Amino acid sequence: MAEVQLPTYDIIIFGASGFTGKYVIREALKFLDSPNSSLKTLALAGRNSSKLADALKWASTSHPNIPFVIADTSDPPSLRRMASQAKLVLNCVGPFRLYGEPVVAACVEAGCDYLDICGEPEFMERMEAGYHEKAVEKGSLVVSACGFDSIPAELGLMFNSRQWVSPAVPNQVEAYLSLESDKRIVGNFGTFESAVLGVANADKLAELRRSRPRRSRPLIPGPAPVKGSTIEHQKELGLWAVKLPSADAIVVRRTLSALTDNPKGLQGVNEDPEHAEKRAAFWSTIKPAHFGVKIATKNLLGVLGFIAVGLSIGLLGSFSFGRWLLLKFPSIFTFGGFRKKGPTEEEVASATFKMWFVGYGFSDASLASQGSAKPDTEIITRVMGPEIGYLTTPIILIQCALIVLKQRQNLPEGGILTPGIVFGPTDLQDRLQENGISFDLISEK
Repeated sequence: MAEVQLPTYDIIIFGASGFTGKYVIREALKFLDSPNSSLKTLALAGRNSSKLADALKWASTSHPNIPFVIADTSDPPSLRRMASQAKLVLNCVGPFRLYGEPVVAACVEAGCDYLDICGEPEFMERMEAGYHEKAVEKGSLVVSACGFDSIPAELGLMFNSRQWVSPAVPNQVEAYLSLESDKRIVGNFGTFESAVLGVANADKLAELRRSRPRRSRPLIPGPAPVKGSTIEHQKELGLWAVKLPSADAIVVRRTLSALTDNPKGLQGVNEDPEHAEKRAAFWSTIKPAHFGVKIATKNLLGVLGFIAVGLSIGLLGSFSFGRWLLLKFPSIFTFGGFRKKGPTEEEVASATFKMWFVGYGFSDASLASQGSAKPDTEIITRVMGPEIGYLTTPIILIQCALIVLKQRQNLPEGGILTPGIVFGPTDLQDRLQENGISFDLISEK
């Protein structure tokens, strides 16, 4: 019996009926079949077609005729079928530690491309360890962290780095994330669940790293930065800040490590010489720096709130009854910062973020090599945009997807890679600027 040829789609959004998924549908529909868009065919995938239909109805007033694909993370054949029907799968089903691997495995096996919105370092590094070689061989490009985690950090650091014109060099860039709203700021429960599971499995990440070859370290001019106090008062920005244990710094370090091994970036699968030259020129302007991220707020009380939430996740997340409490009553342990049913549409619409990048370095690289040298130059840049989880994340994911569809020949053949090393030399920053996420130079001194 001849096999039935399944229809194929440019993009399949998997987990389309979830909290974030439905916002991703809404963003994708803006570009479906629009002039100059590389997105001509779209399908929605998930476990339940009536939930997919509800999500589509929510996302679009005109309910376009968009096909559904039934797929479930606990049913690998359904995932393989889905992957065989897609050029590109956008995975919105988290926590990725629990549900991500079967989807990556199916996409790599099928040789289709894969992007997700994961912010879980252990998952990303485990996928890299387990699937990178096979993804290269199958021509499957797998890129995690294509949402608010970790593209504002990756592109934001590169944007700051490009302001250091030779002979000036950066030594350290500290990012300060400030979430703003005139209503309550409410986070995505999935993000909270991932954080709780991250604490529970912190030892697994350490163990994975010990078992892997050491990554190359970039050469950063000047001394290593000194560890500051737990709570920092950033007077210039008027912010109080505390270290944020997010994926951003880890993803950025992986990108800088890949750049250390490939100073001209990664070769495109079918790129022309002109593009290769442009890529090498772009990467020659990126200077590595020590990088960290802090969460910041205008008053000290706000920072103490962040610390309290961090402590409760840190202490309770390390044993199973504690995790049960955290996940059962997220609102209590985060002072309303996370709740099961997520934010209302009004709360989403009124929220914004600012991410400040404060770069310290040397006006001349030769100063950096003197033992006692102190940085004498500061460059501040900023990335700004709408609410992080439901607006900024879908904007970024869809722009990355459109680049994959349109410029596939200029991107690496395959592999498990970070967003920075893949999308750095593309027009992603310009596309984000056109879609409400701005990059600005604030000051140089």
